[in-house]
Formats: sequence, C-alpha cells, structure tokens
Amino acid sequence: MKTAREWLRDKLGYECRDPALLESALTHRSAGGSHNERLEFLGDAVLNCVVAKLVFHGFASANEGDLSRFRASLVSGEALAVIAAEIDLGSQLRLGSGELKSGGFRRKSILADALEALFGAVYLDGGFEAAAGVIERLVQPRLGQLPSADELKDPKTRLQEALQARGLPLPSYAVESISGEAHNQVFQVRCTVSSLGLKVSASGASRRRAEQAAAQLLLNAFHEAQGIST
Repeated sequence: MKTAREWLRDKLGYECRDPALLESALTHRSAGGSHNERLEFLGDAVLNCVVAKLVFHGFASANEGDLSRFRASLVSGEALAVIAAEIDLGSQLRLGSGELKSGGFRRKSILADALEALFGAVYLDGGFEAAAGVIERLVQPRLGQLPSADELKDPKTRLQEALQARGLPLPSYAVESISGEAHNQVFQVRCTVSSLGLKVSASGASRRRAEQAAAQLLLNAFHEAQGIST
C-alpha cells in the first residue's frame, strides 16, 4: 500500500515537505490526536478563492449571481465527496474504531471535509500557488460539466421567479412540526400559494432544507397545473 506522501504525489502531483501536516489533514477527529478540523477551515477558504477565480475566467458573460451559483455547485459537499472518491482519499484516512466499523471512509461528509483539509495542508506546506495548482487540477475539468445557472438556482428561488413571472403573489412557508432529539431534528414545513389553491408539505433536517423540499414539490405541482414539462 502506498504511503500518504506517495499517494499525494501520484494523485495530485504534489510532493509534500512536511509529513506531519499531511498526517493531520488525513486524520478524522474520531482518531484522536492532531486532527483535520482546523486545516479544513483553512482549506475551505483557499478552495473558495481558487474556484471563484476559475469561474470568473471560465464564464466571462456570467453575472455575480450566476458566478456564485457556479462556485457553490463546485465547492458543495456533494461535489467534493465525488472528487475525494475519485482520488481514493478514503483509503488514506485515519479514523477511530467506531467510524471504521460504520464505513466512515465512504461517508460523504468525512470525505469532503478531509479534501478541504488536504487543500489547507498543501497551502501551509507549499503556499497559495501550490494549493491552487492542486485545486485547479481537480476542479478545472468540471467547469464544462456544470448545468446552466438557471438550473442551479435553488427551488425557493425558482418557485418565486415562476410566480412573479405570472404576476402571482409569493408563497408562504410555515413550520408544522419539529420532532426528534436536539441533535437530530426533523422539520415539517408547509408551503402555500393561496391564489392557486396549492399547498404541500415536506420534511428536512433543518428548516431551510424542509422549505427547499416543499418549494420543489409546489413548483412541480405548479408546473403540472400550467402544463409545463419539468
């Protein structure tokens, strides 16, 4: 099995000078000792800066809102987890016994966080240009695969725009219930467009997620009523 330094060189084309930084970046807090949460914080900032530059130059006619959506799509936890899986980051992670038993090396949130921590470690080890080179190598090929800016809009925004385009009043959102323990709550939210007689409910792990889910359901119902293909 390759060492972490060999893996980093082969997968990302970077030769790490400080093994301790790399070890910290690949260590989940469940393993104890020096872990990757602080490096994750730093790597997140570097990642956003580099990707902002990529989309700025890659989409010359895009406005600020569209650029923000492109960047958000590329740096989302989902997108980072896909990249991490592609470079087999999970095989290099140091996890506690509990996370190992539960398959933590495949968990999207752990993979995404570790990738950001890795970017932070490269930044500290080799400077901004080194980190930018690693990030660009992973993200640049994905620019051409992005959906349109309109497709990247969240459901609440798309619902609002669809209603406004037809001169209709905006939807209202109301929390119907909150269940579960404090650390694992489920929110039930109702979304209503009274003028159309449309009302739906959806749940999510946060109020925001539940509202987005409800907005998507109502948008689907609205399109169906309008005879619009979704």
